[in-house]
Amino acid sequence: MNIETARNIELPGGFAANPVIIKGEGAPVVYFHGPFGQEWDGFLDDLAAYRRVYAPAHAGAEQTEDLDQLDGLSDLVLYYDDLFDRLGLDRIDLIGHSFGGMVAAEYAATFRDRVRQLVLIDAMGLWRDDAPVADHLLVSPQALVKLLFHDPSKPEVAAKLAMPSEREAMNAAIVNRFGALASTSHFIHPIPERGLKRRLRRIKAETLVLWGAQDALVPPSYAAEFAELIPNARVEMIQGAGHVPQIEQRQLVSERLAKFLTDRPHPK
Repeated sequence: MNIETARNIELPGGFAANPVIIKGEGAPVVYFHGPFGQEWDGFLDDLAAYRRVYAPAHAGAEQTEDLDQLDGLSDLVLYYDDLFDRLGLDRIDLIGHSFGGMVAAEYAATFRDRVRQLVLIDAMGLWRDDAPVADHLLVSPQALVKLLFHDPSKPEVAAKLAMPSEREAMNAAIVNRFGALASTSHFIHPIPERGLKRRLRRIKAETLVLWGAQDALVPPSYAAEFAELIPNARVEMIQGAGHVPQIEQRQLVSERLAKFLTDRPHPK
């Protein structure tokens, strides 16, 4: 990772410190990662070229004991509000991918005036019986790759999937991924539906819904549903991408984000 700062942010309530990755200068934007752990991908470097990016780890990923204090998404939303206070963030732009998109939408619906612009990338959180969200927890590694990526043969995907060659680093990566899956599954297993549909109407932030057109994990039909339920939202489909379009189509996703986030000036 090309990281400017990785700060352990202490939180009230006895939670473990959150290892927030911070990079860039400009108006603040927070990135909530998906179910496989804290990350810093190339598209976040693209974003940090013109914004100050904060990328926390989801609660419980570092210390699973934290989950004992988080009974549901409302508790997780308050956890992040405390984190933003500790970071000195007032109004923010918020980006969430997958599980992180679900949390970002919940946050924007709760703290309506704190989020200026919202970006949901292949977000979880809704459910349709005619297009169920696939199970990413109980499938083989090979099946999981097919759920996440449209074209696993792309070099960008291979690089994302590669494990460290050194055994100690590999073991650490496996432990980190397990912890991340445990922390996110606490809120979404067996299905990622917790009433978000009823709350999306409260979101005041201008919202961009980005979706991989070939997403096999969270079907693309959910993009239109998010846009329909959020008052000021629009959809942009990313062709040639599955559930992680910022990996398979990094340049296109970065271009769409830059246009959306810089359409009007933001105070720092």
